Amino acid sequence: MNVLGENNANEPPSPGASPPAEDVVLRRLESGDIAALIGLESQCFSTVWREDQFFLALRQKVFFAFGLFLENARLVGYISVYHLAGELEILNIAVSREQRRRGFGLRLLTEALRQGRERGLERAVLEVRTSNAAAIALYERLGFSLAGKRPGYYEDTGEDALIYVAPLQ
Repeated sequence: MNVLGENNANEPPSPGASPPAEDVVLRRLESGDIAALIGLESQCFSTVWREDQFFLALRQKVFFAFGLFLENARLVGYISVYHLAGELEILNIAVSREQRRRGFGLRLLTEALRQGRERGLERAVLEVRTSNAAAIALYERLGFSLAGKRPGYYEDTGEDALIYVAPLQ
C-alpha cells in the first residue's frame, strides 16, 4: 500500500499554510478517471496500479475512491479504500507534487473516514513506510495509533511498514 507519496514528500500543511482552494472539487472516482489515476500514481509512487487493477477495483461494492480535481478538471489527489467486515482499509493516498502542503491529503483522508462512519464501520487501518514521517504525523493527528509492524513489507526497498488503526465510532 502506498500512502501520501513516498520519501516524506507529502507533508501535512504547515501552521501558516493556506486552506485548500475553493475551486477544488471532491468527487467519487469512476472508470473514466483511470488514466488520470495512473498518471498521478506514476508521479507519487514507485509501484503503481495497472489499468486493469483500477478497472476491477472500481467495479467492486467494497471499494471506493475519491479524487480532488482543480477547476480545470485535473486530478490532483485521490484516496482509495476497501471496506468490509467492519473495517475501512486505506489503500492509497496520493497528492500531486505541485499541490502538496495545501491540506489535500487531510481533506481526502477526512472524507474517507467520514464515509466509513456513515457505513457503520468500526475502525480504519492502513500501512505506512517507516520513513514517511510526514504521513505518520497526519495519521496521528487524525487519531490513528500504532498497532504493529510488517517487516520488509515494501517490495521495492524492503522497508518495513507500520500498521496504524483508528476507531471510527
